[in-house]
Amino acid sequence: MKTVIKIEKLGKRFVLPHRPVPRTFREALAGLTDWRDRREDSFWALRGLSLNVHRGDRIGIIGGNGSGKSTLLKILSRITPATEGRVKLLGRVSSMLEVGTGFHPELTGRENVFLNGAVLGMTRAEIRARFDEIVAFSGVEKFIDMPVKRYSSGMYVRLAFAVAAHLDSELLLLDEVLAVGDAEFQMRCLDKMRSITSDEGRTILFVSHNMMAVRSLCNRALVLSHGERISTDEEVGSCINLYLRERQPGGERQLEWRRPAGTFRHVAFTPLRLELHLADGSPVPEHPSTGASYRVDFYFETKRPHPGLYYDFLFSSGGVPLFSASPWENPAADYQVRAGENHVAWFIPPGLLNAVNYRITLRAAASGGGGFRLPSEHAPELRLPVSVCDYRQARPSLADRRLLHPELGWEFD
Repeated sequence: MKTVIKIEKLGKRFVLPHRPVPRTFREALAGLTDWRDRREDSFWALRGLSLNVHRGDRIGIIGGNGSGKSTLLKILSRITPATEGRVKLLGRVSSMLEVGTGFHPELTGRENVFLNGAVLGMTRAEIRARFDEIVAFSGVEKFIDMPVKRYSSGMYVRLAFAVAAHLDSELLLLDEVLAVGDAEFQMRCLDKMRSITSDEGRTILFVSHNMMAVRSLCNRALVLSHGERISTDEEVGSCINLYLRERQPGGERQLEWRRPAGTFRHVAFTPLRLELHLADGSPVPEHPSTGASYRVDFYFETKRPHPGLYYDFLFSSGGVPLFSASPWENPAADYQVRAGENHVAWFIPPGLLNAVNYRITLRAAASGGGGFRLPSEHAPELRLPVSVCDYRQARPSLADRRLLHPELGWEFD
């Protein structure tokens, strides 16, 4: 495969000057300090990063705030120079690092489209050939001749992304492009990014805190932490799991929750214990399998009966709710929440989960006059990292980006 970005031991150091503390009231009023008291600290926003990017790659760059993601894109965009290392780029680079990056606020949307194209080295005729397509995608046709300083943030980002995605650049650098805009626009952005890599062979580096978008779009990923790359595996799911474990140290595997003594106790509903076992009650193995059936036991206490109790219980590691369930949704269930301690068990069938991390989190509420909702900060939570079971090892689709992988029944004529 053709390498279009080659990064070798890249580093960026920033100097942090510190203003000395005034020693007298007069200095504090006048802002006077002795220059000899000034001192400087420095920190590495990025260090020792090496990466080869091939044509058509869609690489997700993930990590916490301050991990060096945006610094990397600014170096690649030639906005800021590197302190050490080197970068080789093959092709024209188009970047969208902030809402409206590269737009002049006094110019109209139309003028900014032509300005951005000129910066990329395109001729006026080339820009004009793409202009109608850009405006149609952005959805700001009525406002295209208005100065962009009067645009809302949503309008700004729609036009900025449309320009970056439709002009002829081989390399597209995107920083939190989906942080602004409605759900419909975000889906159109993802579809467009997929099409320009598959149909046009263009390359995307995508920084985002939206793990669903990274999982859906990218074919490779890397994880940054405190300016250094901490991921050795470039498989998207593995990188997302590593990132989430970094955010929750020691939380890779948690199969039991008990209410800490002396903490929150709701007047109507108090969670006491949440446990996860295999369906037969035996302990969950070290590497939970997609082929296993799981049993969740929930113990709670109420002051009075609640006929309409319900709760969400299975989430993806990125916080997307997957199930909302209640035993009382089943007309055959003959059970009533009674005053005092209650115990409910439910089962996750085999062949439903995929090889990803899951969270079992209860967000309880009562309908039908029950009148309470358990605050999310007091909700019990378990974490279950699932791996591929033996009989599915030969199925590469299991390692894809789907949150669930149910085994359905089929009939063929």
